[in-house]
Amino acid sequence: MAVDRGLLLLVVSAAVLVGLASASPFISDSVFLGSVGSTGRSLLQAKKNCPVNFEFQNYTIITSKCKGPRFPAKQCCDAFKEFACPFNEYINDESNDCASTMFSYINLYGKYPPGLFANECREGKLGLSCDGVSQKDSVVSSAGQQAQSSLLAFIMLTFGLAALWFH
Repeated sequence: MAVDRGLLLLVVSAAVLVGLASASPFISDSVFLGSVGSTGRSLLQAKKNCPVNFEFQNYTIITSKCKGPRFPAKQCCDAFKEFACPFNEYINDESNDCASTMFSYINLYGKYPPGLFANECREGKLGLSCDGVSQKDSVVSSAGQQAQSSLLAFIMLTFGLAALWFH
């Protein structure tokens, strides 16, 4: 019976670790490429729709702190990180259009000069660090990633229980 409990604990622990390991604490520099403009062709590089609805996000986080005409780099970058870090997993994914959609709305609501954040916000070779930036509880309108992680945990738990039952 002790072996069965150990197996169950192992399965549950693995499910939790898989869910936690999927997040990256950085915003990649490549997300800024869409905000500056692209000169290349992308006919065959269709991107998936972003699972985050950026239309209805709260942009006052940025617009209240990053103001012209000088656009102070520290305030603008800190505000950008505060807004964008909760979405880092989605805007770093180059297979979707999250980064370009997010920058479109940031520029729409803030009327910022092109490339402001790309030129001012640089921290290192991995991009902007999201360490120390508070994360929102639920950032995806469709809850796609959370559902996927929950489904994975549920499947692993089910198989673990089935293994215990038929053992």
